[in-house]
Amino acid sequence: MPTLSQDGALWTLHLGDDENRFTPAFLDEADGFLVDLAASSEPAALITTGGGRFYSNGLDLEWLGAHPERLGEYVARVQQLFERVLTLPVPTVAAVNGHAFGAGAMLALAHDHRVMREDRGYVCLPEVDIRIPFSPGMNALVMSKLSPRAAVDSILFVHDSAAAEIYTLALHDAPPIFTARLGEYAARVQHLAGKDRATLGTIKQRMYADVVAALRLPEV
Repeated sequence: MPTLSQDGALWTLHLGDDENRFTPAFLDEADGFLVDLAASSEPAALITTGGGRFYSNGLDLEWLGAHPERLGEYVARVQQLFERVLTLPVPTVAAVNGHAFGAGAMLALAHDHRVMREDRGYVCLPEVDIRIPFSPGMNALVMSKLSPRAAVDSILFVHDSAAAEIYTLALHDAPPIFTARLGEYAARVQHLAGKDRATLGTIKQRMYADVVAALRLPEV
């Protein structure tokens, strides 16, 4: 389950130490933490990361298989998580510590910045292979963050991409780094924590207005 910690201006949302799939309980916790952060007023920057082998494996397909009648509700909640991160009025960084698959990769893309460890982990958007089309909102999110060429390579021609390769595709924003240095990335974003929240939040809302509208669509 996710946990939230604070060290001065730096807030860290730790996604957990397992596959960190988006169970309903996970979504409850993560959403509540982000609401708390958004409601605070002091300077802040957010880093999300995981423990062990995974950043996040995304959708809880086992839960969905047991509750197919709740698909629409579930996807709406996942997309609400993406929207909260995408438009959070503070700087955000995904420190991708391991595998980020499907909706887990989309969560990383919703951040302002991404950095990935060099020695472990793959990023993959496998929806075409598991026969789950992207929702309009998910498609809009991915297309807003990737170049058309990178989107085609990542979405239509699915394969597991390691850190060096996804850096060339621009899925993350800094050269791959060893896990011991992931924490050092925090120091590189703390200076952004004092940005005016109202201004930053408005800019993000306007910048991603089309993505937000798509994430709020009822269609799955």
